[in-house]
Amino acid sequence: MIAIVDYEMGNLFSIYNALDHIGASPQIITQPSELQKADGIVVPGVGSFGMCMERLGPFERNLREALEKGVPILGICIGMQVLFERSEESPEAHGFGWLEGEVIRLPADVMIPQMGWNDISINSKVEILDGISEGDRFYFVHSYHCVPADNSLVVATTNHGVDIVAVISRDNLCATQFHPEKSGPKGLMILENFVRSTRC
Repeated sequence: MIAIVDYEMGNLFSIYNALDHIGASPQIITQPSELQKADGIVVPGVGSFGMCMERLGPFERNLREALEKGVPILGICIGMQVLFERSEESPEAHGFGWLEGEVIRLPADVMIPQMGWNDISINSKVEILDGISEGDRFYFVHSYHCVPADNSLVVATTNHGVDIVAVISRDNLCATQFHPEKSGPKGLMILENFVRSTRC
């Protein structure tokens, strides 16, 4: 079962429908204890960093336990940003801190938010990018971007005035700044790769 964390701020039905379309048996989870049954977990996201962390609070311990047990976890958009320590968007809030680094606002001289289709550059081939090629396009909607302390986490980037982290991967944790559920066939391929990793 692929658990989609419902903290009242994600594109739940878009990601649910995309996962259902590829035969993944998704389930929207409203209680943290339900994560114990998950073969894989998706943390979607839309909204502000601080509000997301407030709503994710009840899930944090169970998500950490799943991560430490090796359950594959996929963060999407702000679901990627909350994996880091902090964000300029909500200086008073603490992220999960699973990854060292911060989230900063896009430069003032570019269109904010970055909204639309952008191509990606691939730094390294990992399972989540199986079948994805240099220059493939994905759908982005965001005003802030991640700056990891460890650049080896970054497996793909895009450019919007500056290089922006598009995909990160470490062990059983991966995340995308773009929305795979809104990115057509290539986005579905990303989700298929994630689901396949839950069956290993």
